Amino acid sequence: MKTYISLWPSAAPEAPFPRTLAVLGSTGSIGVSALRVVAEHPGLFRVAALAGGRNAKRLAEQAAAHRPAVLAVLDNATANELRALLPAGYAPEILTGPGGYETIAALPQVDLVLSAIVGAAGFLPTLAAARAGKRIALANKESLVLGGRLIRAACRASGAIVLPVDSEHNALFQALCGHIEDGHGADLDKLILTASGGPFRGRDAAFLAAVTPAQALHHPNWSMGAKISVDSATLMNKGLEVIEACQLYGLPVERVEVLVHPQSIVHSLVEYIDGSQLAHLGVPDMRIPIAHSLCYPLRVSLSMPRLNLATVGTLTFEKPDEGLFPCLRLAKQAYAASHSHPAVLNAANEVAVDLFLSGRITFLDIPRLIETALERHAALPDNADAADLLAADADTRQRLLADQA
Repeated sequence: MKTYISLWPSAAPEAPFPRTLAVLGSTGSIGVSALRVVAEHPGLFRVAALAGGRNAKRLAEQAAAHRPAVLAVLDNATANELRALLPAGYAPEILTGPGGYETIAALPQVDLVLSAIVGAAGFLPTLAAARAGKRIALANKESLVLGGRLIRAACRASGAIVLPVDSEHNALFQALCGHIEDGHGADLDKLILTASGGPFRGRDAAFLAAVTPAQALHHPNWSMGAKISVDSATLMNKGLEVIEACQLYGLPVERVEVLVHPQSIVHSLVEYIDGSQLAHLGVPDMRIPIAHSLCYPLRVSLSMPRLNLATVGTLTFEKPDEGLFPCLRLAKQAYAASHSHPAVLNAANEVAVDLFLSGRITFLDIPRLIETALERHAALPDNADAADLLAADADTRQRLLADQA
């Protein structure tokens, strides 16, 4: 087994503080939590740029607090609304359109990029940051699902590094530290990702057939956006994380295991060849992995309740039911099929989730549509570039939407 040294921060030069930070997706749940970490440790960061989609009100509040020189939104209407909300005397540059996110990711004055955009939209900005040699705190798992090979190649060429923000992959990273040298981990046997099981753990097919969007959005342990909440309910989120783990740590998919752990206290485990396992435990609060990634190798204090195992009392684990929740199986099959099948998997999932949230399909239709898309995809050649993968993404979306017309 060989990990990708370009993604392994122990090989990277030390990044001094204060670090100049760009946040892509600042108005989402990860971005908001990250700026809470920044506010708690203002001496460690300078916020140079924020990108906030169409949430002009929240972005204006964040910009007023941190005064970055550059902001980005998705359209001119949001830009005009944003300008009207900014305080007098503060006039940052405002970029519009998806290209603005790529520009922010590669700004020369930025040394740390938090990639927290939801979905495939985060791929090109993350790739831009990798090509520019940035330290990337990666919360956008879809970047590695869609084009992990290209991001790894860009990191190798530029010296960029990726620090995983997802709680599970950050847990794996911490459990691996000190056990991988020079990119080799001969003593590593497998990675174990934990999953809460989502809101429908233990339910039967009859219940799942009648699930509503409101039920799917009600996660028992985590506060997340709509898309990732539905992904958690279908177990697709865990399927995407299996692919992300393979891309980050270089293991084949059969050596990445998933365990359902309803308490969400053990965030993931690493098993070594002697049978021992190292686990990372903590309260289910995303500020912990966010702070670890933004500040690595420094650890900082955070104003939140500490884990009290005596209060938790019991930790339980069980195997996921891939029969009732086939999205996990489909993700593993996609990764094993070819390097382009995961891009199709992700595109189909994003379309299916949107259709479900809008009431056009049922909960159980989500895996059905994904499986249809995977079955009709012909693998792209090994030298496929970003444009090729995005074309497959677009074609998948168009065909699935045409199917539902």
